[in-house]
Amino acid sequence: MDEDTRYEAVRSRDARFDGAFFFAVRTTGIYCRPSCPAVTPKRRNVRFFRTAAAAQGSGFRACRRCRPDAVPGSAEWNVRADVVGRAMRLIGDGVVDREGVGGLADRLGYSARQVQRQLTAELGAGPVALARAQRAHAARTLLQTTELPITEIAFASGFASVRQFNDTVRAVYATTPSGLRETAPGGRGARRGSPAAGIPLRLAHRGPYRAGPVFDLLERESVPGVEEVTGTPGARTYRRTLRLPYGHAVVAVDEPTDTRTGTGSGAHPGGWLDARLRLTDPRDLTTAVQRLRRLFDLDADPYAVDERLAADPRLAPLVAARPGLRSPGAADPAEAALRALVGTDGAKRLVRRYGKALDEPSGGLTHLFPEPAVLAAAEPGGALGALAAALADGTVRLDPGADRDEAEAALRALPGTEPAVIATIRVRALADPDVALPGPPGPDVPDEWRPWRSYAFRHLLVEGESRNS
Repeated sequence: MDEDTRYEAVRSRDARFDGAFFFAVRTTGIYCRPSCPAVTPKRRNVRFFRTAAAAQGSGFRACRRCRPDAVPGSAEWNVRADVVGRAMRLIGDGVVDREGVGGLADRLGYSARQVQRQLTAELGAGPVALARAQRAHAARTLLQTTELPITEIAFASGFASVRQFNDTVRAVYATTPSGLRETAPGGRGARRGSPAAGIPLRLAHRGPYRAGPVFDLLERESVPGVEEVTGTPGARTYRRTLRLPYGHAVVAVDEPTDTRTGTGSGAHPGGWLDARLRLTDPRDLTTAVQRLRRLFDLDADPYAVDERLAADPRLAPLVAARPGLRSPGAADPAEAALRALVGTDGAKRLVRRYGKALDEPSGGLTHLFPEPAVLAAAEPGGALGALAAALADGTVRLDPGADRDEAEAALRALPGTEPAVIATIRVRALADPDVALPGPPGPDVPDEWRPWRSYAFRHLLVEGESRNS
């Protein structure tokens, strides 16, 4: 997009571009999302930025009205396999906060200087600034949704000191942490959660969200002890345990109800999924949120996907019937890969034998899925042992910054990993939007489906399930 096109998107308050770019107003010193409801500024007073971090780095503060830090992530990072796309996925997972820029560079196979140069040249901000913007958003979330003491929030958000935390909040939001807490909906007297009781969140998505098929899939695949789906279609809640860098979590996501039909089978126009996170360590907030976003495919661009696929006469009626259909990913890539290999029944067996029991069960959730190293030691033979060992020692990398083609090559070198299993791992564990699944309609899928072949096959699968039900 050129700047004139971006300005037209701002003038029309087009939410399709929320997260794809940001605009700032020179006369007010504020930056916003394209759909901000405020009066449209004059063109000569507007600057455009690829990221919120770039806007913050240029001295602009976040708009309190449209909350630009709460937009969906850019779908571009899901598609791109280059170093910038991989870096953005890793930064979103909290790697810079945990391992520093050096750790990010090591995972990408580049020097820290090269990573800094490429990100700054394309996005207007380096890895430290991008991580800082993410920490600011985590801090605002904790301030406005929990009763945690401000000092604890500073370190839980990833800041190295309280002073750094205070300076960042002032720079980004033009207020103090206490002032930011008081601007939450409901103000000072608002009821808030806690890490023990569950942090309430709204997970934003772009455009229509076809929730029914996503929850159908999660319910069909659920592994007792690790996952459960409660309620009836249109009003279900998906709950699961989740292993995280500093501890673990119990997460819950509600199925949105379509306002026109009263069921969850429609395309939800509300713009978010309601979720709750119960964390054993608040430092895991950002990572947990990002993994839920990948599982529910919340950063997708349904407008681009549907427009491309609807151009094929074979898919056009399916897209019209299910606008906003998503291609679910995984909350834990290693777990998803192992489950793709052994199937749902096999996963149930692994949890019963080797899953780690929670100190306190939460409803039907009692265990964490076993770690690859545990499975490699317990069942070293066969395809399961080979995959578990490769995941444990890093021979196969499935983290958000993994090179998808390299991961596939490593999987192909393992015994017993069939093409269908590898394709499923690419779709789910690696969140690859452009995978041609083996089997019908065959390997010669139309080029017009690229780069959204995973979504095309998802339409075909969901349509087949609908006809068989």
